[in-house]
Amino acid sequence: MKTLYFDCSMGAAGDMLTAALLELHPDPAGFVEKLNSLGIPGVEYKAEPSVKCGIRGTHIRVTVNGEEEHEHLHEHAQEHTHEHTHEHAHEHEPHHHHHSDLHGIEHLIRDHMALPEAVRKDVLAVYGLIAAAESKVHGVPVEEIHFHEVGTMDAVADVTAVCLLMRELVPEQVLASPVHVGCGQVRCAHGLMPVPAPATAELLRDVPIYGGAIQGELCTPTGAALLRYYVNKFGPMPVMRTQAIGYGMGNKDFPAANCVRALLGETAADSDEVVELACNLDDMSPEAAGFAMERLLEAGALDVWTTPIGMKKSRPGITLSVLCKLKDQDHMTSLLFRYTTTLGVRSCVKQRSVLERKIETLETSFGPVRVKTSSGFGVVQKKYEYEDLARIAKERGISLDAARELVNQT
Repeated sequence: MKTLYFDCSMGAAGDMLTAALLELHPDPAGFVEKLNSLGIPGVEYKAEPSVKCGIRGTHIRVTVNGEEEHEHLHEHAQEHTHEHTHEHAHEHEPHHHHHSDLHGIEHLIRDHMALPEAVRKDVLAVYGLIAAAESKVHGVPVEEIHFHEVGTMDAVADVTAVCLLMRELVPEQVLASPVHVGCGQVRCAHGLMPVPAPATAELLRDVPIYGGAIQGELCTPTGAALLRYYVNKFGPMPVMRTQAIGYGMGNKDFPAANCVRALLGETAADSDEVVELACNLDDMSPEAAGFAMERLLEAGALDVWTTPIGMKKSRPGITLSVLCKLKDQDHMTSLLFRYTTTLGVRSCVKQRSVLERKIETLETSFGPVRVKTSSGFGVVQKKYEYEDLARIAKERGISLDAARELVNQT
């Protein structure tokens, strides 16, 4: 499985993610030319070599009308958001007032940028996450949110570049380390705020984060929104065969290399956590148990099965077991109570390794036959879809094995 892994041990910002992904691209110079042809008003991208703590990487410099707008910002962050009044906008944001709210940014992205439609949707979705976080932090409706530095063209440029790079690199899964957010305070439009800034903290809800001894804002709202949007799972790097490594450098120097590292490679198989639910039953009919199993599978259970057991008072019974995703645990538990007679449900979180699976359709003289291929851990398995083999067997009056042999001969 093609896997992209972000090492966020020094946080993440939009320009750092852009630069890291750019180093993974097969034609970095050509991609920068493509970025400069998108038509973002006044924006110019430039990729520059950068060295941090002896490590060579890439820094992305974005200029707007010939000026690098984020030079005055704190630490290495190129973007930060705050709802603010027009008075604040004149004081702190002298350029591009007409793009300072979500509506203006959406108008810019939809009507003034030459983007593929899929990328346009990604960019709008990332800004939607930022606006929702700002709305919650400041307690005002989304349409009344005004952006500070995030609303400027350099931040639009960062989000657009990352979204376009992700579409061209096409990873099958995106993973990331826990995110280092920094510590201390940061000076913003309204004064001092704790690190992580409120919008960043909101965007990183349920994401594993940590502080440390490095003073400053290591993860910006834009970086947090991009991670929130793209990363499937946060945790340690899986076993993977790395094919390319990219280093995206920030501006500021720290005791540690100020960069996001992106690793692109192949993982042997997918791995995730699942929940196994179970209950013992000795007072249900087989029909009622079968009905409960059907309802659980229809609701999205990964698997459902029964095991014969002996229970108290010498009663024969069954254990009804359900395998489901973590997010479905509460729903599946409620269905067990609804459709069975149990008074209690046990649960156990388990690590699951699965083969990568895909389905293809084979055109044969007997009609289309779907083929399921599973691969990983040095194993490749192929199996014809049962319903398609059963159709052929019924039409020809032959056994299932004979139908399989006919398809093998095509």
